[in-house]
Amino acid sequence: MPHASQTSPVHGAAFSGRAPADIRTLVLCGGGGSGKTTLSERLLLDTGKLKRMGSVLEGTTVSDYTEEEKKHAHSLQPAFLHFEYEGHLVNLIDTPGLSDFLGHAIACFPAAETIAVVVDAVKGIDSVTRRLMSVAQQRSIPRMLIVNKIDEASPTDLEGLVANLRETFGNICLPINLPRAGGTRVVNVFEHDGTDAAGDRADFSSVHEAHKQIVEQVIEVDDELTLQYLEVGDGKFDPAKLHAAFEKALGEAHLIPICFCSAKSGAGIDDLLHIFASLCPSPLEVNPPEFLKRDAEGEPEHEWNALPEPGGKLIAHVFKVYTDPFLGRVGIFRVHQGVLRAKSEVIIDDHKKGTRLGHIFLLQGKEHVEVQEVGPGMIGAVAKVDDVKFNCLIHDSHELDSVRLSPLPIPRPMFGLAVELKNHADEAKFSNASHRFMAEDPCFTMERSAATAQTVMRGLGEMHLRIMVEKFRALGIELMTSTPKVAYKETITAKADGHHRHKKQTGGAGQFGEVYLRVEPLPTDHPEGFEFVNETVGGSIPRQFIPAIEKGVRSVLMEGAVAGYPLLGVRVSVYDGKYHDVDSKEIAFTTAGRRAFIDAIQKARAVLVEPYVHLEVTAPSRYMGDITGHMSTKRGRVQSSELESGDTCVVRAVAPLGELQNYANELKSMTGGAGNFTMDFSHDEKTPPQVQTAVIAAYKPRHED
Repeated sequence: MPHASQTSPVHGAAFSGRAPADIRTLVLCGGGGSGKTTLSERLLLDTGKLKRMGSVLEGTTVSDYTEEEKKHAHSLQPAFLHFEYEGHLVNLIDTPGLSDFLGHAIACFPAAETIAVVVDAVKGIDSVTRRLMSVAQQRSIPRMLIVNKIDEASPTDLEGLVANLRETFGNICLPINLPRAGGTRVVNVFEHDGTDAAGDRADFSSVHEAHKQIVEQVIEVDDELTLQYLEVGDGKFDPAKLHAAFEKALGEAHLIPICFCSAKSGAGIDDLLHIFASLCPSPLEVNPPEFLKRDAEGEPEHEWNALPEPGGKLIAHVFKVYTDPFLGRVGIFRVHQGVLRAKSEVIIDDHKKGTRLGHIFLLQGKEHVEVQEVGPGMIGAVAKVDDVKFNCLIHDSHELDSVRLSPLPIPRPMFGLAVELKNHADEAKFSNASHRFMAEDPCFTMERSAATAQTVMRGLGEMHLRIMVEKFRALGIELMTSTPKVAYKETITAKADGHHRHKKQTGGAGQFGEVYLRVEPLPTDHPEGFEFVNETVGGSIPRQFIPAIEKGVRSVLMEGAVAGYPLLGVRVSVYDGKYHDVDSKEIAFTTAGRRAFIDAIQKARAVLVEPYVHLEVTAPSRYMGDITGHMSTKRGRVQSSELESGDTCVVRAVAPLGELQNYANELKSMTGGAGNFTMDFSHDEKTPPQVQTAVIAAYKPRHED
């Protein structure tokens, strides 16, 4: 876990803020209803930040402060909290748990040293939990599991849940504490071995056995401790060495501690706070964030590590943007290196011109606390800077212009809703609001489809889009909504040649251009989906006309050649043609290129493809047959169906997106509201022949160029 060496001169004025070694930053995430916001309230209460716990249902929590969150009784965006415990500053990011807002949770991952995934002790593992654990593993961020609501589950259920967690996420998942006295207390099994005053009793397993398991798991990453264990057994290890081994085990994904608590009753909260402060890693102890850097134009990118030191050049990553009614656009950032100071001049991404910052803040829910500087490991906010955008980097040296965070696996917005303004006088307001919401939400898009003549908003689910419609309405913009037409695409399955001679005489100078070209399919994983190659020889077409031919070809890509849908997966090679010394012009070759391309596509066995999605459904096991049977009516293919402990089943399938526009309501009806699912883009697949024939037959191409 140590950071790679990097020479960094002392930069800027002396820093008087919090030392990185004293900071702990955690993302609190997990499935909807697992109790994250209530747990946040309890943590704030027990650390003296609150005098009384708020209620999610009453809309009085620190985290859920927007009107939409109070109305729906769900977190819809991350909330930023902080408190002190055992001499350490703990930054806590309380994230939404509904699958429709999963992107907001994942976007916060680069800001934290620990991903704390909350699991409902009664409901167990859901699809959101699996997705979050997978992303954290991919990003090499230490993980911990917090089993909440232990006062509502029996010891047998809790023991079964531990077995299920280990089966799902690996045997590296081990309890760091155990419930006792019927879930009213917990005992820390990492620090107690069952032979001391804490005793050996627990609601399941034993303190001694759990202590042995987690200590053996931790010392496996340290040769010296392993040798000591083999020689003298489970003796007293040096606390500092054992702590270092624990941090290393977390960083190397050799351990995922399981913590038990009840946010409602307060059971286990003191021990959870102790684990946060004493065992969760600081910015100095964790795997460095995944930055990429290019040393010179044209060179490949390489890994680059920020050093969490105040003396280095500034690197801060903006991972959340929102609009405040009083402050305007607010960018929330994590400082990874150096110090960000109020009213200083900084550089945003690779902008040539510097930007002067105004005030900077620390956040506690909706409260903004103004500060003069924010150092490494800290989370802050900057207001009224229009150039600040989601995922941008703030720095103070042009040497760092090429640095960027490695791409995050943000879920692709797949659910669509066609929208139309009730009052067309609101077009300017609608455009401004759309751009604002897209800047604030990485999983929300608004697009105009030329193929379907619809304006379509896209998000991660039905509730996500319903919330967005409500946000537009709050700004005085009323929208009419409908189910969007299927977003087909066109592609080809064979090679073919195309030709067109464009000749036009109008009395004066004419137009002439002749093009021969060839099309062939590209691999499905091609990053661009299109290639244009000039293979002409001997000057059959002068070089200055080649861009005009490409322009004509590209004009077909967006409107298609056989059904009016965007065309992708095509390589175009121009290999011959003719020109006229006087009459050949760019417009002539643009037209010739366009028509030759259409001619080739119509011979290349063009097909329609539609988006397919991965679907993971979690529900009570008695509904497994209903879910799998219903999936077949959606042209879906079930890939696996598994029974898990706690009377739960998991069904994984792929299905065409166009068949799933109302799946949230259908699943709710099937399972009585007990089912949930996650969905992400899988691939594009050919449409059934009968669908393709009907769509192509309905297409009316435009004949004028």
